Amino acid sequence: MTGIALVHDWLNQVGGAEDVLEAMVRLFPDAPIYTSIYHPDVMPEGYRNWDIRTLWIDRLPGIHTHHQAFLPLYPLAFGGLDLSEYDVVLSNKSGFCHGVRTGPETIHICYCLTPTRYVWDYDRYVERERLNPLIREALRPLIALLRRWDHAAAQRVDRFIAISNAVRERIRRFYGRKSDVIYPPVETDAFKPAGRHDDYYLVVSRLVPYKRIDLAVEACNRLGVPLLIAGSGRDRERLESMAGPTVRFLGRVPDSELPELMARCRALLFPGLEDFGITPVQAQAAGRPVIAYRGGGALDTVIEGHTGLFFDEQTPESLADAIRRFDPDDFDPAEARRNAMRFDARVFESQIKDVVREALDATEAPRVREPSRPG
Repeated sequence: MTGIALVHDWLNQVGGAEDVLEAMVRLFPDAPIYTSIYHPDVMPEGYRNWDIRTLWIDRLPGIHTHHQAFLPLYPLAFGGLDLSEYDVVLSNKSGFCHGVRTGPETIHICYCLTPTRYVWDYDRYVERERLNPLIREALRPLIALLRRWDHAAAQRVDRFIAISNAVRERIRRFYGRKSDVIYPPVETDAFKPAGRHDDYYLVVSRLVPYKRIDLAVEACNRLGVPLLIAGSGRDRERLESMAGPTVRFLGRVPDSELPELMARCRALLFPGLEDFGITPVQAQAAGRPVIAYRGGGALDTVIEGHTGLFFDEQTPESLADAIRRFDPDDFDPAEARRNAMRFDARVFESQIKDVVREALDATEAPRVREPSRPG
């Protein structure tokens, strides 16, 4: 047996999943990283120093830039990867990477960002992606097959860790498995409260349909209040076509400029249903409150009436009503920052290290795998 292996779905874009992977690599710098595809030209320079081992689908033409089109192949690729030579496998899963094969002497810990969204929440996902209705119906048999594969793969995992209570409930509902919650790492030290705030509301996000940035645009249009949107993505053209004169798109903001932008905002708007959501924690670390949709990970990270407000329906009207009710003087920047510290990267690193140490100790003792449960 040869120690620890890390498994990640794909490395062709940068987001919250990659923040988690970077923290895992810091903890286990000698562990190889197995992933389906790797597009080094769009990933951080430091990744080139990692021991990244791709699967056979990495060689398929066009997969680096259009990885969603190869959806049926990821289960085949990960399902054929045998990592039984390792003592511990730590998978960082939002897609299919938990489907790797391990032997009876290996402990597989799955850090679950979410059960695969477009498999288990298909109708909501394709609605936001505006998929052609004929294609949507034609894909249903494939989605049914993927659900069966995904559920079966989940039964081979020894221990699930969820990133939020919302994800823990999905793991129970879709996989029939228990899980513990360890919140994702947030680099809170990069954010500090400012002495004063400006009048703009802020969105920091990838501009893709399921993030529901359209709600923030429409709400701020109706109220005529300033909104700055930091981020890029394929939904930008549509969002810009909706935007009124008080809405401004900043594009991708450098990491060095984001803390000041956060610290000066009136409030961060968080309109999507997210599995966790790092930006609300970043905003609170910068002393700013959050106006969030009441659901998903925001229920773990925002304390209503103390570090932010919730709105109850994903409609422009509901968000606009919350903005009308919002008064920045009702919120204490110091309290917001104290709440954010619960999600600091050091907390994550300590908890994950303990889980892996416990698993390594268990490899030296007889093991009983948690029994599968019917889905």
